[in-house]
Amino acid sequence: MAPSTTSVATLEVLQLQYQYAIEIQLFLIGYIIVEICEIISVGHFPLDGAIRRGFSAAHIAAVVATTWILMLNGAVGYQLLDDGTALSIGLILISAAVWFVGTGYIALDTGFSWTGYWDDTLSAPNRSYWLYTLYQLVPLVFLVIFFILEAYLVLRVLGEKKPMLYLTLAALMFAIGQVFQYVISVHLCNSTNGAINGGLFETLFTLLAVIFVWVFWSSITEDDWPMPMA
Repeated sequence: MAPSTTSVATLEVLQLQYQYAIEIQLFLIGYIIVEICEIISVGHFPLDGAIRRGFSAAHIAAVVATTWILMLNGAVGYQLLDDGTALSIGLILISAAVWFVGTGYIALDTGFSWTGYWDDTLSAPNRSYWLYTLYQLVPLVFLVIFFILEAYLVLRVLGEKKPMLYLTLAALMFAIGQVFQYVISVHLCNSTNGAINGGLFETLFTLLAVIFVWVFWSSITEDDWPMPMA
């Protein structure tokens, strides 16, 4: 029995929707990896120190690679390359892998002292400028560039305002999470005798930020999905 015209058209729409979503799906996969590594590296699991250092290195590397992927998602909207093509996806994956491997190597070499190059960071006051730059500054730069690229695309290219609400909420949720992590955390930890710290709320607000990024992406791409004709 031959498929109906409507069924074929619907299948084509689903295929196109999946094609348009591949880049943002890579970001979501990266976020999942970040959270898994974070749970293991900072959670109160009875793990060997070497295992914890390994997951901590993977966590830092995943943060850098994932924010890089998000930044590239901001560039995808300018159609420098067609969405969902092998070239577009390949460039994102290869470049993200370079960031992951490079950052992971520095973190692992710092933690396990393979070459001894970063041994001075293992003694007090334990200041690793390389890891600080990669874990704190580089992802922040990627996020700011993503916000600027998308804000310009929405306001100047698409001429829309509503998607900016979702993008702004994503930035706000992320900022609140960072405030909990770096400002409020010490007060929570002291007042609860170490039972709760800002990491709990940082994780929650980061999740909300990711959700708003997804809603923002959906709001600016849904018009690109062709509707099936009867």
